[in-house]
Amino acid sequence: MSDEVPRGTHSLSSPWIQAGRLAFFALYAVTVLAALAWAFSNVRQIDPQNRAVVLHFGALERIQNAGLLLAWPQPFEQVVLLPAADRVIERRVENLLRSSEAIKADRVATFATPLSDALAGSGYLLTGDAGVVQLDVRVFYKVTDPYEFVLQGDHVLPALDRLVTRSAVALTAARDLDTILVARPELIGADNQAAERRERLRGDLVQGINKRLAELKASGQGIGIEVARVDVQSSLPDPAVSAFNAVLTASQQADKAVANARTEAEKLTQTANEQADRTLQVAHAQASERLAKAAADTATVLSLAKAQQQGTNPQMLLRLYRERMPKILGQAGSVTTVDPKDDSRLIIQGASK
Repeated sequence: MSDEVPRGTHSLSSPWIQAGRLAFFALYAVTVLAALAWAFSNVRQIDPQNRAVVLHFGALERIQNAGLLLAWPQPFEQVVLLPAADRVIERRVENLLRSSEAIKADRVATFATPLSDALAGSGYLLTGDAGVVQLDVRVFYKVTDPYEFVLQGDHVLPALDRLVTRSAVALTAARDLDTILVARPELIGADNQAAERRERLRGDLVQGINKRLAELKASGQGIGIEVARVDVQSSLPDPAVSAFNAVLTASQQADKAVANARTEAEKLTQTANEQADRTLQVAHAQASERLAKAAADTATVLSLAKAQQQGTNPQMLLRLYRERMPKILGQAGSVTTVDPKDDSRLIIQGASK
């Protein structure tokens, strides 16, 4: 027997041929796996917070809620994941905020180099009483029409931002500054309606946005969402805040000065009233004392005059004369009496001749 190997058998068992076979089998396995992955690419689990919109060649096929989704692979069917019907999504409207360029310009702006009109008005809204206010709006919305939401695609959020901006501009233009935020605290207690209108601001903004969404839907251009609520943080521009603080400080200082002046005036008034009362009491007391003394001094004369007028006691005058004359004459060193019927002259010693 011969030990030689046939030429054909040696060529089939060469390393290159075996390597080619292995590469073919590997490529075949990868192809099969890729085909299986493509075939089951749209077979997935839908979470409870999501739902799936299945499009068959771009047309709405069905809407799949939470659970196992079975769909043909692309391009036959396309699966778009959306939030569930009861899930609320938050969106902050950046269009209403002051731009970064305007903020940078505020830091370097001076009286010599004022801001341009575009930058100066960026992020500010005019109120009905010619005031300026800034609104930071956060919108919470739900997807109500998945098909419209999918058709609009990337245009949904920009459209929502424009609708919110339009509604905010119209709303602030129809209100004065005090019905949007507390700009003048001294008017809070005086105007209760302004506080009520501030509370209705969010509700009015939600109604305005949903009204415009309904108008888009009626015209066939709906974006498939509905606003559930809106959070609004209103603020004044920084220069206005400084001016308001300065005015408020000046008002408080003026009120304090007025209060101090009223306190001092009240003290002076009380002191003057006390002095007047004391002077009046002293005057009344002195008048009463003088009146009593005068009444005591004139009591005898008055009783004598009354007795003479009435004729009730004719001997009173004589009795008083007898009572008083001894006291009067007792004070004299000597007394000379003259008879009124005597015609002789009275010669007084020491008198000039």
